[in-house]
Amino acid sequence: MISKWMVYAKKADFDGLARQFGITPVTARIIRNRDVVGEEAVRRYLYGTRRDLYSPHLLKDADKAAEILLEKIAGGKWIRIVGDYDIDGVCSTYLLYTALKRLGAKADYEIPDRIKDGYGINEQIIEAAAADGVDTVLTCDNGISAVPQMEYARQHGLTVVITDHHDIAQDADGKDILPWASAIVNPKQADCTYPWKEICGAVVAYKLIQILYEAAGIPMSEWEDMLEFAAIATVGDVMRLQDENRIIVKEGLKQIPRTKSVGLKLLVEKNNLDIYNLSAYHIGFVIGPCLNAGGRLQTAKLALRLLLSRDAAEADALAQELKLLNDQRKDMTAQGLEQAVQQVEEHFQNDKVLVVYLPDCHESLAGIIAGRLRERYNKPSFVITKSEDGVKGSGRSIEAYHMFASLCEVKELFTKFGGHPMAAGLSMAEEADVERLRRQLNERAKLTEEDFIPKLWIDVPMPMDYVTEDFIHELELLEPFGNGNEKPQFAQKGLRIRSARVLGKNRNAVKLAVITPGGTPMDAMVFTDGDAFVEEMGDSRVMDAIYYPTINEYNGNRTIQAVVKEWKFAPGVEKNHTIGYNGKNHS
Repeated sequence: MISKWMVYAKKADFDGLARQFGITPVTARIIRNRDVVGEEAVRRYLYGTRRDLYSPHLLKDADKAAEILLEKIAGGKWIRIVGDYDIDGVCSTYLLYTALKRLGAKADYEIPDRIKDGYGINEQIIEAAAADGVDTVLTCDNGISAVPQMEYARQHGLTVVITDHHDIAQDADGKDILPWASAIVNPKQADCTYPWKEICGAVVAYKLIQILYEAAGIPMSEWEDMLEFAAIATVGDVMRLQDENRIIVKEGLKQIPRTKSVGLKLLVEKNNLDIYNLSAYHIGFVIGPCLNAGGRLQTAKLALRLLLSRDAAEADALAQELKLLNDQRKDMTAQGLEQAVQQVEEHFQNDKVLVVYLPDCHESLAGIIAGRLRERYNKPSFVITKSEDGVKGSGRSIEAYHMFASLCEVKELFTKFGGHPMAAGLSMAEEADVERLRRQLNERAKLTEEDFIPKLWIDVPMPMDYVTEDFIHELELLEPFGNGNEKPQFAQKGLRIRSARVLGKNRNAVKLAVITPGGTPMDAMVFTDGDAFVEEMGDSRVMDAIYYPTINEYNGNRTIQAVVKEWKFAPGVEKNHTIGYNGKNHS
């Protein structure tokens, strides 16, 4: 796909920031490109710690929710946590269940089945709670859109505390449409004063636990010891790694080697990862998908049992099962994507919004396949699958298309829907609605051809001659990388290629020896179809490149090496290619 190379042009006193914080002007420029503005914001970005996390008391109803829960615990009332089947829901449930048991609560949990129950709390879960003698339902990572369900809970005499982070529907006057509950903790509420609205469900739960532990006199060290689960959920739910989220992930990654969860340690081990050197990438693309695999193909309770397990043999078996499920999920995803691409190529190439119907695809994979379609075509993409009571779908969007708002425009088509600007889920009564959805979304879409051209943002057009080992180490201050804090990208024009060698059993890498216009020799790696790269290069020996500098260690020797993310051969050649991790499509 042809992309447009863009250079950030945001202004600041880069030299002044460099002097003030002991960094290079290039690093100061990258920080400004991430919209970090002001002395305090830069300090938090570079050196923020747990002490910089916002007070949980700023969350509307958080103190009220804690008071209710402590009262119920003291009275021996039965509290049932209702979570969700994805990584955020599993981590939220783990945190709340662990905390409530620590507080001496009579507590258990329920996680909806993705296929049978669908997203969020439903009437059957409420009926079961009432029949079991449960006094209080505590939701996490769901509940904010469950208006009829919570009215049903009220009718059954249940106390309800909602903790959630999802967007809130509004009425014609722009007022929040909120479900009935004794307390609602969600930073997206219009009258909530919490400074950073983009936290995930597990962070909302983690904040509530802080208040509970403070009130119960439990040492705050015990609360801090659970930070890794807030971090894993933040990455796994693809939250923006800015402001407080970035601190949570940075500190949470450090906490993982000390985790008290035997299961988490064994899951890291099963995936052949070094627990002392985990990055946000490993969470988003290895650990997270394994934790999600249970909820996709069997039950999310597998992942929750893994995290809660205190028995090494049991945890080992669960970790192995989740890894195998994730391997199966990868194969099924590849098959579904192939079918989806075939449909688009044969029927929908000219559509502005892609709506693909895969009746035989496992519905839990619809969102992943939609994300892959979005990456391939840079168009908003929906994948619809057949379900027991109609059809279900998931969508993934591009920056120019507010997906949730677009679904609101055709809400009469749905039996259920919800989501964010960049992602959404939906249910419809019958297969015939798929074509109606495709037609209406495309008729209403105000997208232009310009919106479909992906923009690749260059932080600094920086000659490779500038790169030193010290500078590469300085870039580590900017980690963790991911959504909203992408790995920096630099550009160099006019590289002369001295040699190109295809590497790897699958011939999926190319090692280049290049010379910069300034005369500096440099090694470079391109991770792509090696034979296709060499064929495209042809007789050209000049390349423009977007790259990230790394240090290559081999046989005790350390050399600076550029990892090329995108390239153009020879001046004037329009064709270019993009590869690599962008931190935005965790599966």
